[in-house]
Amino acid sequence: AYKHSSIAIATVVYHVQPFMLVGLGVLFFAERLSAAKVGWLLLAFAGLMLIVSAKGNGQATGADYVLGVCLALASAFFYAVAAAITKRLKDLPAHLIVLIQMVVGVVVLASFVDFGRVDTVEGAWTYLIIIGVVHTGLMSTLLYSAIQKIPTALVGTLSFIYPVVAILV
Repeated sequence: AYKHSSIAIATVVYHVQPFMLVGLGVLFFAERLSAAKVGWLLLAFAGLMLIVSAKGNGQATGADYVLGVCLALASAFFYAVAAAITKRLKDLPAHLIVLIQMVVGVVVLASFVDFGRVDTVEGAWTYLIIIGVVHTGLMSTLLYSAIQKIPTALVGTLSFIYPVVAILV
């Protein structure tokens, strides 16, 4: 999505996923949707748009732009589905769900890795392990634990914290 549109556009489009997640919560978990919940989601989304639009130069245009937007939407949808599945699996520990996802990801993506080039970047394996264990492992476990316990509207609203933290870091 970044390649075909821009980081700003792909980020904003991807962050429709909380709305998708809330919709799935209403459809599959019989959660109630109040005006206050919708208001908080819209406020968080507006804040994200303001942050991203502050660096809005270099927006992509053309035929690939639509592809980028579609890829970001697909990513948002599949995240919302994964979160809904996680919510449904309340009896399964979050760390086990993350472990299964990571193992499947490694198996599926291993065929795309050019192992000959990985060693050309100093510390590549160290960075990969840190990203895998800390960001994907630890953070996903914390996120999935929360998803299993709190309403999807709150998960959706809290998901806007991630881009703010990324900007600060």
